[in-house]
Amino acid sequence: MHGPSDTLSQDSKRETILRHARKAFTMDGYAGSRIEPIARESGVSTATLYMLFDGKAALFAAVIEDAARDFDRQMRRVHTVDGPARERLTGFAIAYAGFMADPFIRSVFRLVMAERPRFRDLAMQFFDRGKSDFGGVLMDALRELTERGELKIERLSWAAGQLMGMIEHPVFFMPLVTGDEVMPLRGVDQIAIDAVETFMARYAV
Repeated sequence: MHGPSDTLSQDSKRETILRHARKAFTMDGYAGSRIEPIARESGVSTATLYMLFDGKAALFAAVIEDAARDFDRQMRRVHTVDGPARERLTGFAIAYAGFMADPFIRSVFRLVMAERPRFRDLAMQFFDRGKSDFGGVLMDALRELTERGELKIERLSWAAGQLMGMIEHPVFFMPLVTGDEVMPLRGVDQIAIDAVETFMARYAV
């Protein structure tokens, strides 16, 4: 029979394993990662790791789910401040650009894309979750600003996609394709500000 301290110990071990497994998977990919080194780095036996995770596929799925929960926490901080349209959208854009420019975010996306044939459903859930969470925050703000008469937008989803796309392309997709050493000449905050200015030129009343 397990007591509270046993459960706490198991939770602690699980978190440690997930942290080291995330590092291994993002560095070496799924095929290149091995259970034994992950267990050793985590300070547990291989038997303990298998007791907590039913094989490498289950461990990989748990790593992605753990990363998604981390993203959820970060996304909740990506909110629009109250105020005029330009101020609100700039607050969102800077926070979103900072999130998308994080090298760890790219490493997880690379990992999910690389393993998509093996974990198709997991990959699609991961991408859909991120896009819908961020897009939802932005669309709520655009809807309110349109109702207040500050913006004139007929298709909220299109407008949200345009603003997010102007940020994603330079800070996320280009480094994703060309490598983290190739970064945009403009700073991340400036990219966000420029995107909002372009957006306001199109939609401001």
